[in-house]
Amino acid sequence: MRPRRDFHSKLPTNHFDYDGDRKSFRNPVRSFFWLVLRFAMAGQSRKWMILVATIWIQAFTGTNFDFSAYSSELKSVLGISQVELNYLAVASDMGKLFGWSSGFALMYFPLSAVLFIAAFMGFVGYGVQFLVITGVISLPYILVFFLCLLAGCSICWFNTVCFVLCIRNFPVNRALALSLTVSFNGVSAALYTLAADAINSSSMALYLLLNALLPLLVSLAALIPILRQPSLEPQTIDVVRSDSIMFLLLNVLAVFTGVYLLVFGSNTYSSTISRLLFAGAIFLLVFPLCIPGVVYARKWFHYTVHSSFRLENSSFLLVDDDDLELHKQLVSREATYEENNLLSKGFAYEMTRNICGGCCNWCCDKMIGKDQLVILGEEHPARLLVRRLDFWLYYLAYFCGGTIGLVYSNNLGQIAQSRGESSNTTTLVTLYSSFSFFGRLLSAAPDYIRTKLYFARTGWLTVALLPTPIAFFLLAASGSSVALHVGTALIGWSSGFIFAAAVSITSDLFGPNSVGVNHNILITNIPIGSLVYGLLAALVYDANIGSGLMGGDTESAVCMGRRCYFLTFLVWGCLSVVGLISSLLLFLRTKHAYDAFERNRELAEASQVTFTE
Repeated sequence: MRPRRDFHSKLPTNHFDYDGDRKSFRNPVRSFFWLVLRFAMAGQSRKWMILVATIWIQAFTGTNFDFSAYSSELKSVLGISQVELNYLAVASDMGKLFGWSSGFALMYFPLSAVLFIAAFMGFVGYGVQFLVITGVISLPYILVFFLCLLAGCSICWFNTVCFVLCIRNFPVNRALALSLTVSFNGVSAALYTLAADAINSSSMALYLLLNALLPLLVSLAALIPILRQPSLEPQTIDVVRSDSIMFLLLNVLAVFTGVYLLVFGSNTYSSTISRLLFAGAIFLLVFPLCIPGVVYARKWFHYTVHSSFRLENSSFLLVDDDDLELHKQLVSREATYEENNLLSKGFAYEMTRNICGGCCNWCCDKMIGKDQLVILGEEHPARLLVRRLDFWLYYLAYFCGGTIGLVYSNNLGQIAQSRGESSNTTTLVTLYSSFSFFGRLLSAAPDYIRTKLYFARTGWLTVALLPTPIAFFLLAASGSSVALHVGTALIGWSSGFIFAAAVSITSDLFGPNSVGVNHNILITNIPIGSLVYGLLAALVYDANIGSGLMGGDTESAVCMGRRCYFLTFLVWGCLSVVGLISSLLLFLRTKHAYDAFERNRELAEASQVTFTE
């Protein structure tokens, strides 16, 4: 009799008379029921169920992205100005200022409790707003402001839960898990648009009711996988390769889901067709549950048939088993320090001089060469983080990139209205949401093509920022419907990439163990940017109301025409150029660390292959 394998040794044997031997699978009926009943309790299957549960949570908790769908109606009901409406959007983003509270909550409460606290905050925050906008109750403006703040805080708590689940259950492939799950946060607006159209397409207040109920229902559905988390076990190279293939399949399915939502979520249909389309979207979200079955069926097939497909000679490896175990590099810190010093005086130093020119060499030397990162993954506590130039360059790139895109989405309802595109508001929201999803999904590209084309992750961040200034200058230059749609798509793609890549970049630069605290410090730029950029847009909007006035009430008047946002788009475009320059400097300062890490990874992989042979 062959010895038991770890996969089966942990499973109870009294129900199915399983003895760890291939003979137990000779009864096909018993094997089938054993497979169906036990797949959810197997370690390898449970982690994939957790990943699917995380996808569900992210897909239905990006509730801040549909603000523009009901913002005009909320403004009308409350009788407020554009500036006051902007403050409500800022309040939703201000929830990220309290993101650190979710990290502290995880120190004292289990994940499931933190998840339902988040769901309860969203239920109260959006549910009471629904009662206000439908006229059931009347609340003063300040209370509505705090309701928006509470709802925004719930989103941050949901995100923290998802980050922790990915990092705990996929320690090796955490970058792939994070980019995949975070990408689904970008389709929330498209999903809610389909859901609203399926129920009552004429009611914008329905979005608030769905924002309150759906995250709570999804949290209930995700509870069982979260409670059944597998214990962390060492992963072999075969398991890592198998996981990489699973992630590839899931990304292909995610692309199909995004195309589906983009094609069918951008148009208005009858209620019957809308229900069918929404059911199709739910099916695409549930379909990844087949992954646990595939994992477990592979084990069953291995024991039933005497052959198995092995990948020892395959070069298809997205992430090595040492790939993101960045803290292991600390062992060789001294040697790496000397190597990186030479690199920093090589590529980055020379490239900086070429860019800056002779008269600015001293400034550029200070900007690029001073206090560079020695290695990736070194832990940075908060007090050290805020003293690093790399962090503030990163902060500025995010502030002038992804945050502007988020503020643009918050103002999309008024932008469409000012250009006479009110009937296309939901289409524009879906367009932004879908391209944000594709941008988030594309943030995993560095991990997929690293064997063919290696590029520092901070370099990809610079590339992702390029479409933002192009889009804003296009919107300022043209008032056509085509320009509005193209600009919205470009901004959605760019900001989506930044949102998804930011978690991995924070982990790379400032340590994976500190990512929960450090990333919440980073995203404090979102409420600040929401206030500054949104206030600018609102002031320009209100200043141009006289050029195209609709409605007799000066408080809730509507501005019509290109002038309403012309100056705003110009300023946002110039600021996004500042973010682009900041990200380029960050790339130059960190490229040597990424290159050294890649060389060490290749050497480790080569030595492992040599040892195996």
